[in-house]
Amino acid sequence: MTLPSPPAPQTVLVTGGAGYIGSTVCSALEERGHTPVVLDSLVQGREEFTRGRAFYRGDIAEPAVVNRVLDEHPQISAVIHLAALIVVPESVAQPARYYHANVTGALTLFETLIGRGVRQLIFSSSAAVYDTTDTTAVSEDSPLRPQSPYARTKAMTEQVMEDLCRAGGARGIALRYFNPVGADPALRSGPYLHGPSHVLGRIMEAAAGRAPQFRVTGTDFPTRDGTGLRDYIHVWDLAQAHVQAVEHFGQVFGRAAAQGLDDTFVPINVGTGHGVTVRELVAAFEHVSGQALAAADAPRRPGDPAGACAVIGRARALLEWAPRRTTEQAIRDALAWDAHRPSVLTGF
Repeated sequence: MTLPSPPAPQTVLVTGGAGYIGSTVCSALEERGHTPVVLDSLVQGREEFTRGRAFYRGDIAEPAVVNRVLDEHPQISAVIHLAALIVVPESVAQPARYYHANVTGALTLFETLIGRGVRQLIFSSSAAVYDTTDTTAVSEDSPLRPQSPYARTKAMTEQVMEDLCRAGGARGIALRYFNPVGADPALRSGPYLHGPSHVLGRIMEAAAGRAPQFRVTGTDFPTRDGTGLRDYIHVWDLAQAHVQAVEHFGQVFGRAAAQGLDDTFVPINVGTGHGVTVRELVAAFEHVSGQALAAADAPRRPGDPAGACAVIGRARALLEWAPRRTTEQAIRDALAWDAHRPSVLTGF
């Protein structure tokens, strides 16, 4: 049997490459022989995650910084744009900050890159762009109605990217993430924010005694057990989707055109295709950890949807990607990282 040829090594600009997801993407790229070049302001990222990599500390909204990166790495062929502010409640309190950082920043970045001849753009988008409906599964054709300033910045950046690509001869892929969980299985990086807002992070805070208990916010949703349902994707699987987008970039648009889709800008869901309720996530955590969790039911939080999972047929067809890791594996890797991270990060 003839084995497929290894991919041609590429140099890829990774904005936000010092963050949780960005650092994991960098590791996945390196494992395939590619070279990530990291641009990160460190407003949220960790410099420890950039060790051994070309790293530039700066803002994506500063053309001089981006031009310096391109001058010193003229072989850069693609960008994976992950740099963004991401906390939903903060975006409600400080919308101007989010629009400046996420939308204006992306506009400046894309404009600079396209002007310098970088025409392969991959954007870290979000399932938060979709409308909240009673449907338990959403495809890329589902209605859009982002419901927070954070979510609106993702939708706006997709539109900016599409318009600039169409006018400037570039192409763009928007990867719409569902709910990343877990850590790099090799424990090179993982979650690091104090007081996490995502469900698994809050479960782990309670299990470690860093919070008094885990609050199940909402028990009357129209789901199989009344609690919110989410599509939890292992962060390493998510990182592999980015690698596939880099390695199959040209083929993605050929396959898209063959399906009657746009051959300039393509949004792609990245999830597992399966929903997990909060109670099911708690049970999985207790099974993996062998630890009973102190949990209490609480009312819904304002604006919380029942939730949905991804339809991922487009990712399978265009990226030739599929998730491989389970929720329990994500929990196991998150627990291993929680024990290991003080040896990687200072201040923990």
